[in-house]
Amino acid sequence: MAVSERVVEKAVEVRVDRVTKYFGGLVAVDNISMDIEPRKVTLIIGPNGSGKTTLLNIISGYYKPDKGRVFYRGADITGFPPHKINSLGLARTFQIPKPFQNLTVLENMLVAARFNPGERMTASLFKTRWIKTEEALVEKAFIILRELNLDKVWDQRASSLSGGQMKLLEIGRVLMNDASTILMDEPVAGVLPSLAIDIFKMIRELVEKRSLTFIIIEHRLDVALGFVDYVYAMARGKVISQGTPEKVINDPLVQESYLQG
Repeated sequence: MAVSERVVEKAVEVRVDRVTKYFGGLVAVDNISMDIEPRKVTLIIGPNGSGKTTLLNIISGYYKPDKGRVFYRGADITGFPPHKINSLGLARTFQIPKPFQNLTVLENMLVAARFNPGERMTASLFKTRWIKTEEALVEKAFIILRELNLDKVWDQRASSLSGGQMKLLEIGRVLMNDASTILMDEPVAGVLPSLAIDIFKMIRELVEKRSLTFIIIEHRLDVALGFVDYVYAMARGKVISQGTPEKVINDPLVQESYLQG
């Protein structure tokens, strides 16, 4: 085969292979396959009840599929518990942020850090062994907080943050845990339009600066579509369209599903 005729297989960060999930007699996710490319922002859209969040729960280990497999960077992670999937670098945020309300922003970041020796009972007895690591983690936290425009509220309790700031803190916490692939469920739900745009701008910048991969569910298409690389549209548990944002949003099947939903 000539060089010009070779087919180069695209890199895949997350592969969903013919996944199905039942809840009693309901088919919530119906034989879905997806290939998520690395260092891209992939958007999953669809009307309520289309199976989007169930799919994210399967990928992140909160649900086990009844059929099919999930792969992360080529490794089969089907049925792995969430903490094990998280340890591999695939992290999940939720529609409703759940920081430690009485801790400051910085304290929330430090609690989320992976392998913090000061949080382990035996290591905490030997200050000289962990103090340098603790200082490095504080420095790391401030770098991330500056990227997310949260550095000016570092000493405020999480309970005092706005809804948008809490969404940003969720991103910061998974970055402290060294996540490289981030699943987000409606990151700008309930957020003011100006801050919603800022959040997606930050997501775009994180992809470029940190080589991250994002898989995002979002209903606010007026905000999201301008910042994503690829779109999957779902309806009734199935993928009904995929491709560039322009292609998917203009697909008659997609338009019909939203009108019916």
